[in-house]
Amino acid sequence: MPRYRVGLADTTFARVDMASVAEKVLREHLPGVEIRRYTVPGIKDLPVACKRLIEEEGCDVVMAFGMPGPTEIDKQCALVASMGLILAQLMTNTHIIEVFVHEDEAEDERELHELAVRRAEEHALNVVKLLEKPELLTREAGTGRREGHPDVGPLRE
Repeated sequence: MPRYRVGLADTTFARVDMASVAEKVLREHLPGVEIRRYTVPGIKDLPVACKRLIEEEGCDVVMAFGMPGPTEIDKQCALVASMGLILAQLMTNTHIIEVFVHEDEAEDERELHELAVRRAEEHALNVVKLLEKPELLTREAGTGRREGHPDVGPLRE
């Protein structure tokens, strides 16, 4: 039996295959990890995908990848999806790491691709810490870390 089972839920709407990026990082840092992937059409389908990965596939943690578009309706859909992911976490008592990259976060497609890859990689490393060494996350509390963008650092008194 694998030490950890990690779920990766993603969408066909996204323009970057962030789940594959995260899977590579997870396999590198968690030897023997078992990956379960569930791909759905759109971002609002992610909450049930994550819940099924937890309840039916026995995942210890799930990463939910989405790439909302730049319009107001896209932002509303992302908010609804985020609320659904939070509800799924509460219903299952299991972490779901939301990895959303909004298309208007970058100036051009090259920058958007790089942002999506970095965010997927950095959140995958957060999953490794969550599973293997949660005390590292505690040490990073209040340090202004940003996934995909440069860290901003802590505020000083």
